[in-house]
Amino acid sequence: MKTIDLAYRTMFAELAQRCLDASFESEFTPEGNFVRVPVKGRDYWYFERTKPEKTRKYVGPADDPDIAERVEKFREIKDDIRSRRKLVSTLTREGRLTAPDRFTGDVVDAMGKAGIFRLRGILIGTVAFQTYSGHLGVKLPGSSLQTGDTDFAQHCSISSAVEDSIPNVVDVLHDVDPTFRGIPHKSDPMRVTQFQNASRYKVEFLTPNRGSDEYSDRASQMPALGGASAQPLRYLDFLIHEPIRTVMLHRAGVPVTVPAPERYAVHKLIVASQRQSNSDGQAKREKDLLQASLLIEALATTRRQDDLAEVLTEAWNRGPSWRSAIRKGLDLMPEKAREASVETLREGLESIAEALDEFPGTEGAPTP
Repeated sequence: MKTIDLAYRTMFAELAQRCLDASFESEFTPEGNFVRVPVKGRDYWYFERTKPEKTRKYVGPADDPDIAERVEKFREIKDDIRSRRKLVSTLTREGRLTAPDRFTGDVVDAMGKAGIFRLRGILIGTVAFQTYSGHLGVKLPGSSLQTGDTDFAQHCSISSAVEDSIPNVVDVLHDVDPTFRGIPHKSDPMRVTQFQNASRYKVEFLTPNRGSDEYSDRASQMPALGGASAQPLRYLDFLIHEPIRTVMLHRAGVPVTVPAPERYAVHKLIVASQRQSNSDGQAKREKDLLQASLLIEALATTRRQDDLAEVLTEAWNRGPSWRSAIRKGLDLMPEKAREASVETLREGLESIAEALDEFPGTEGAPTP
């Protein structure tokens, strides 16, 4: 796997920071102030305005160093859209970094400006995978990047606790394409978790299901999602734990929050094992396994096997069903990809002095 030239990696990092700063300014104008608000024993930043009427907008945890730094620099941030457009153009045309298709980029941009990431929503799926090339500094094959939908995830507890909401989702999406409409949930027609346009492009909202399987067919009410509900999914809490901030190479750069790449890789192994055996399920499984193997290779190339081993250990220790899913996901890979992935995972486990019973190739032996 080829790494990206250092000059472009440096440029990407600069763009990511400038996009985060610019989005912070657009959300929080100088007419207001930041206030710390205690909620259930933990402090959070809120942005408060008193004119024309008093409003308070959720910002994020007070102990988040990225947010704290931008609060301090709030009045120093300048809008540099033209300059950032040039950076994006250079990174995509000369650096050959991955960019989304224009429509997907516009959808994510609109949702970002509406506040989805500020309210701790997370971009997941293949659209998130597209951002890892720049974040990791490697070139990922285009065949693994095709998609016809955009997925967002948010914890139900967070959606209830922030006491804030994005605008109505349909209105946000209509600014991109007026043919978007809500699709009634199959088990609860009064709620909507998916939106689809005339070209059958979908935007879907998901939330973790850590309870009984009986909740998997129910739509969860999400107060922060502008009238949308969310589909509960098993294993999603693992994927979206401790996400990262990065930038999508679209227009002047779109700041996004996505799963950590090592969690994405292990999660894809798990969900690949759960796919149905029909043609649609098989196609999705092959894509899951391709993305998992590519990210495992990328993490090895960038010497991040330790990070991969840490999250593998976390998933492995969640119980027999998790271990079975991971083993099955690895077994479903093509032979060469499986051997390379298992070797990288073993190297990572050795580097953190961790031995996993029944992990392929370890035979339960303790790490030296």
